[in-house]
Amino acid sequence: MTQPGIPNQFVLSTSCFGPRLRKIEDQAFSAVAMGFRALELGLSATPSDLTNFEDASRETGITIDSVVVGALKPLTPDMSGTKLGSAEPDNREMALNSVRRHIRAAHQLGANTVIVRANSVEDGRLRTKAADLLERGLKITADEREEFSEELRKFVEKLQLKGQKQIEHLCRALHTLRKEFPETRIAIEAGDKLDDLLGFTAVGWVLEDLADPKVGYWHSTSRCYARESRGLIGQGQWLDAYAARMFGVHLTDATEEETGLPPGLGAVDFKLVAEYCAGSTLRVVDVHPHHGRAEVLGCVSYLIGLGF
Repeated sequence: MTQPGIPNQFVLSTSCFGPRLRKIEDQAFSAVAMGFRALELGLSATPSDLTNFEDASRETGITIDSVVVGALKPLTPDMSGTKLGSAEPDNREMALNSVRRHIRAAHQLGANTVIVRANSVEDGRLRTKAADLLERGLKITADEREEFSEELRKFVEKLQLKGQKQIEHLCRALHTLRKEFPETRIAIEAGDKLDDLLGFTAVGWVLEDLADPKVGYWHSTSRCYARESRGLIGQGQWLDAYAARMFGVHLTDATEEETGLPPGLGAVDFKLVAEYCAGSTLRVVDVHPHHGRAEVLGCVSYLIGLGF
């Protein structure tokens, strides 16, 4: 049996393995050897083969604490499970069935938290405008940045208002899921694009509508950084607003040019994030699979040094 590493309090996303290790038993042994005692079933172009999880869990003691909706199928840009708020009834029904499948899988794996993301606001004109703004943002000068950031903020406010009907659909779907699976915690995670349905304001609407202790917020350090780097609401404001409802955090570093980095190799302020993490907050290390064991272990030491 693989020798266990020094135990740590973090969760390792299976996304970190990529095509290197596809079987859950191999992922479990590898994670335990690095000191992890829990996994998250994350998104990947090569999703985990879960066939032998029960045996792997019995041999290693590892658990699965959370499941990201979409993890059961290969990662694509347009996952069906993100469309709970779609304007199209057929899309909403497919999304609802997808989330149901992931919750049932979570039950079988012993996980009690499922993470839900959303697609874009379904307005072709606004999505085109978002793409144009991003293109312009690549060319602006330092002197133009403040004015451009204000333009971005006003655009995102307008876009959020346009997406209110979709948010109503999303909330209705989440209410349905809570009735069907009362024991499951559902966390909503915001996106990193200008036209994402779950922006800052919309997350607040959802959490207000579902004033339920088993519906919460999931923080993504890299997604918040991406939004902040474009001049939108920053990490501190997200955490100030929603940390009281926070179930977990995806710990991923980023720069303006690159994401998927191990914490400590980019520009994210992890010390700030650590201040908002309660004892029960799930801390999930989620880095691109081309980063290996040494980099993962290095980021765990870095995070522990910051107080996580």
